[in-house]
Formats: sequence, structure tokens, C-alpha cells
Amino acid sequence: MQKIATREAYGDALVELGRENPDVVVLDADLSKSTKTINFRKHFPERFFNLGIAEQNMLGTAAGLAAAGKIPFCSTFAVFAPGRSFDQLRNSIAYPKLNVKIGASHAGITVGEDGATHQSVEDIALVRAVPNLTVFVPADAVETKKAVMAAAEIKGPVYIRLGRAAVPVLHGEDFVFEPGKAVVMREGGDAAIIATGVMVAEALAAAEELSREGISVRVLNIHTIKPLDTEAIISAAKETGAIVTAEEHSVIGGLGSAVAETVCEHCPVPVYRVGIPDVFGESGKPGELMEKYGLKARHLAAAVRKAIRR
Repeated sequence: MQKIATREAYGDALVELGRENPDVVVLDADLSKSTKTINFRKHFPERFFNLGIAEQNMLGTAAGLAAAGKIPFCSTFAVFAPGRSFDQLRNSIAYPKLNVKIGASHAGITVGEDGATHQSVEDIALVRAVPNLTVFVPADAVETKKAVMAAAEIKGPVYIRLGRAAVPVLHGEDFVFEPGKAVVMREGGDAAIIATGVMVAEALAAAEELSREGISVRVLNIHTIKPLDTEAIISAAKETGAIVTAEEHSVIGGLGSAVAETVCEHCPVPVYRVGIPDVFGESGKPGELMEKYGLKARHLAAAVRKAIRR
């Protein structure tokens, strides 16, 4: 299966978007080679701004550009946005509902050898609590490109969570991205795995493993954390009776929390959250870290069996 990093797709999508819309501008915090905004700089140097290692200033500048009618895409690592720039994100962008888009790259533990200081495992928890903010976590390159295009059409702030490592391409080019709508990647009636980002591929692998045991698992791809597709989640709870969530993020405050909140209010069923426990990451190869923190398909399959026994 072809593998492409979502940050690579983000860089390509910005170039395509730049050709279509002259109001699109790109800001970066001295990380353009890593975030792949360097592609946009090569094609549209007059619309590219390197703000240096000053993420708070970058978001503030983006707010000003948005207020002047531009569509700014800000790019840096997820650990810095929202981590270092939360005040500007909250008060300068989300509160006035300005049209700023944030491409947060190198999210999660698949950053790998950069270690705990650069592995953002809390960013979804931070941004999903901010009013007026749309939150996308695409699962592959195709979904990333579509999410970038959709973000440009949304009137208001958008946070797009991106990864460093190459991940399987799960969608064809004809895939239709609908903000706020979950994608049923696989049908099933015995349990549901509700996944986001890099964990969608692992969820599909787990469902395939369980099918050999006669267990039918529905796989939902939640590419939009906010607004959340509560209807799809409630349907999964009612129709399968057991749910496992999967995310490359802390189990506190991310997708697992959002799903548990929804299920608890509308259709209580067993919910097991697969994600990073309440710890920081560490340096290592992405695959080894996914194994250590229990984020592989076999861990999801074990959680599904446990949920069904409940």
C-alpha cells in the first residue's frame, strides 16, 4: 500500500490552493522544510511570510491578515501551535472568529526520535475546548488535501492536525470530504472502532484480524473532531453495542473523551479508549513507539474483544 505523510500532502495542497485563490497567504515559523510550506514559497514568494521562531507573533500576524481579507494558513509543529500560542489562538483568532487556518505538523508520538518535548499528545484536548474552532485530523494524504480545500471555504478558524511519518493511503481521488461527517470505512455489527488520524489504518487492520474470528467490526473515520458527528457515533452505539476509540493522542480530552461524552449522554454502552496513557512520549522509531504505547492493530483487536465481553 502506498504511504505518504500528511504533511507532504498539506504542502502540495497549499500550492494548488494558491493557484486557485490569490487571497491565500502562508505563514511559517522557520520550519518550512519540515511543514512543507516551502513548496508554496517556491511558487508564490510574495505571499509567503517566515515569521521566524516566534509562533505567538505568527498567529497574531495571521489574525491581522485575516481581518484585512486574506486567508492565512499558519504552519508550525503541533507542540507549538496550540502549545506555545494558545493565548493568540484563543483571543486573537477564535474569539473574533477570524478566518485563520492552522496547519499543525509533527503531531503525536510518530514524530519519533525528536522525543517527548516535540511529541504533542495534548493538542486535540486544547483545541476542541476552544469555541468557534473547527478541528480536522485527516487519516491520509487524500483526506488531507480535501481538508485543506474545505478549510479554505469555511468562514472561520480551522485547526488541521498533520503527521511527520508516511501513512497508508486509504482513499481514492474520488473521495468526498464532508466537514463534520464521519466516514464509514467498514461495516460491522458486533462492535465499532471509532478512529482518527493515523489510527484509522490500524483500525482497519484490527477489523480484518477480528473478521477471521467471526467478529464483525464497523470502522468509523472521524476526520472532524469538531464539530463531531454525534449522529454516526450514536448509531454505532445503538447498532453494535460496544465501542473502541483509537487516537494517537492522550486518552484525556481527545477523540476518546468526545465519544465517551456522546455515548454517555445518548446511548450508554461499553467504551474502551485506545490512545496514549497519561504520560509523555519518548525518543524512538515511530513503529516502536506505536507498539510501546499500545497503538497497533493487535491492541485495538484486544480492546474490541474486551468491549464485547462487557
